[in-house]
Amino acid sequence: MAAPRKVTRSSHQYVGDVKKQLRHGYGLYVYANPFFRYEGEWKDGKKHGHGKLLFRDGSYYEGEFMHGEITGNGLRYWATSGNTYSGEFLDGELHGHGVMQYKDGGRYEGAFVFGIREGHGLLVDKDGQTYSGAFHNNKRYGEGQMTFQNGDHYEGNWVLNLRQGHGVLHCLDGTIYEGQWRNDVFNGQGSMIHCSGVIYDGPWINGHPADIAKRMIILGEDIIDVVQGSPVTFHVQLQKEDGEIAANESGRVLRISAGIKYTPPSKPQTANFLELIEDFEEKPVQTPFGYECMKYPLSYLIHEKQLLEAGSPLLSQPGVQSPNNPLLIADESCHESAGDLSNALDVEYPKFSISEEDISVPPPTKRVEMGQAVFEDILFGPPSAKFLNAWENTEKNRKKASGKLSAEKTEKMTVSQEKIEDSRSEILNKERKARRENPLADSSNIARPGEYVIMVDDVTSSSFLGHTLQTAFKLIRIHPEKDKGKNNRKFGMLSVPTL
Repeated sequence: MAAPRKVTRSSHQYVGDVKKQLRHGYGLYVYANPFFRYEGEWKDGKKHGHGKLLFRDGSYYEGEFMHGEITGNGLRYWATSGNTYSGEFLDGELHGHGVMQYKDGGRYEGAFVFGIREGHGLLVDKDGQTYSGAFHNNKRYGEGQMTFQNGDHYEGNWVLNLRQGHGVLHCLDGTIYEGQWRNDVFNGQGSMIHCSGVIYDGPWINGHPADIAKRMIILGEDIIDVVQGSPVTFHVQLQKEDGEIAANESGRVLRISAGIKYTPPSKPQTANFLELIEDFEEKPVQTPFGYECMKYPLSYLIHEKQLLEAGSPLLSQPGVQSPNNPLLIADESCHESAGDLSNALDVEYPKFSISEEDISVPPPTKRVEMGQAVFEDILFGPPSAKFLNAWENTEKNRKKASGKLSAEKTEKMTVSQEKIEDSRSEILNKERKARRENPLADSSNIARPGEYVIMVDDVTSSSFLGHTLQTAFKLIRIHPEKDKGKNNRKFGMLSVPTL
């Protein structure tokens, strides 16, 4: 090997090994442009082998050189950006496989073609979002999967960093969408299983379902007539904006309830009545019929066959006969569990007790299937004494508000009202006593005749895409059982047909 020599030519200089008057071996070279300086191996006057090229701003490259060019494996650091690359180079460009570490915390590991991301790679950005898949011209392009900062995970097609084509999105809350994308949002045919259980399978436009349900109705006449004690089936339909059934949607949770007209007291001194109303779980509800209503208990009709199929020990309890008629079970909109059955019927069971293990109470809710839900065998439950008192007081206030009476007429009506009230109290006491003695027999007095309101609410646990349907209402007229013979074609076991 030739002896080290110092070569100085005008504004540049070299200190190192030479051979045949050429830099050859190991040496330090300062360029005429003082921005560059190289220290490392040389061959035939060119950088070749391992070396380090330094820049005056603090940037540098350290690694392999070939015939004077940065080619091979090496490490590149940019002082201005703070980024660092370790991997393959070709003629000074990032080319091949490498790892780019960004100053902001981001990181890319994968294929480069002449300085840009091209091919397969893994990109982690400064926010911790991770993409693994195909790149083209430095952008996500082709098949790939990405985990977002909020925990959502997407797998599918990309175009110019945007989700486009077919893809599947798994959201952190459990929501899943599979279908077509355009410009990074749902567009085209797609299916979503929402975290609430709602399922929508149909067209999407700019991230929104095109055929989503806009309203909910209870099918049937404006006023549905029912004979006292007869079960009734309600058909509920979800409709699109054009009035067509929203058959693309399933899974919404609907709750059915009933109410009676509520007339506020005409004078504020009726504190006892106001306190009574406050005792109810639900406050008065505004209806589209021009008045408010108070919640009234609904019940489900459970047949003996259902109890036997469920293996309920209720029928084998000592002192209880196997009922020929269905058993009335109050739903959870009035009472929280099957253990409250005795309270629901306002009776006592001296010979046995009913617990949640003894009998299965149907839930007061239904899930929509293809835009429809059916509430079968609904009965208006027996009102408690507290509820009856509230109703009676409501009626009194309504009558008082209907017009002014003279003092003489008022006095006469007061005496008459007292007699009526005494008579009502006596009748109520007899009814309660009869129900206590035979709780399963008095099915004809489940609800008093009169006008009721049926309400169906969208109670889906988490609103579907921020959209909760408004309550659907329907008027119900309950007629005394004696009307059944006269109007047997109009009343009875009513089921509102699906349109």
